Amino acid sequence: MSSNLQRAIEAGQFVMTAEVTPPLSVDPKDLLEKAMPLKGFADAVNVTDGASAKTHLDATIAAIILKENGIEPILQLTCRDKNRIALQSQLVGASAMGLHNILILGGDDPKKGDQPEAKAVFDLDSTTLIQTAATIRDKHELLHGRKVGGDPHFFIGAADAPVDPKEGWEPKGLLKKVEAGAQFAQTQFCMDADVVARYMARLAEFGITDKLSFLIGVAPLASAKSGRWMKENLFGTVIPDWIIDRMDAAADPKAEGKAIAVEVIEQLAQIPGVRGVHLMAPLNEHAIPDVITEVRKRVKKAAR
Repeated sequence: MSSNLQRAIEAGQFVMTAEVTPPLSVDPKDLLEKAMPLKGFADAVNVTDGASAKTHLDATIAAIILKENGIEPILQLTCRDKNRIALQSQLVGASAMGLHNILILGGDDPKKGDQPEAKAVFDLDSTTLIQTAATIRDKHELLHGRKVGGDPHFFIGAADAPVDPKEGWEPKGLLKKVEAGAQFAQTQFCMDADVVARYMARLAEFGITDKLSFLIGVAPLASAKSGRWMKENLFGTVIPDWIIDRMDAAADPKAEGKAIAVEVIEQLAQIPGVRGVHLMAPLNEHAIPDVITEVRKRVKKAAR
């Protein structure tokens, strides 16, 4: 059994994912108000897990709600908040509910959130949690050997941040995640196609692009100010100066942000090793369906 996302990637389609941050609300309608505009556009939708180290509607519950409403979820699972007992229970529960797409992350430092006195757990790191999910799926057991009933299925994702590789640079951390069982990667914002091309070429030298499907992070920017803030505050973000300059000169910055995102995605789609994009739109969420629609017109093999 495989997820729709996994089948699309394996079929060679250029996939486009998006994400929602569950609200701090017990009313499912508040989540669906954010998520339903993506239905029929994004191939899958990430459900963030305690984003920005803040309390939200539980990610697993939010992913189930999306699935019940016809949206394929990607459940984000962070190492920050739970020990291995709880994390393994969450993985088993996710599979039991048909949540097969899992993106495993370390998680933001609680000191950066609105409850800085909260204790971070980090009993497992992201690589070990990837290995745990793969072991549950492939061996039907936990890492220490206890058997897991049923027939678990996971499509396992890892986070990544493309860099412009210097001479001698090696993707050691990413290699460990691949060896642990990661199958796809969603990256931080990288809107420089030349950087991505050089990065993918270096990863190909290590055989990574044959084993890991890359979805590159792209943003339809809301303004030049937003782009500058992302570059300065979001670790690993790559937004070239020409994009900021175009946003500065635009009469309608949000429309320009959409146009730039489409152009960048067209360039990324031509790069060997890039299997799709992950769209995140701070302060401009309503732009995502328009961007996806336009990309589908232009990029061959775009998933539908």
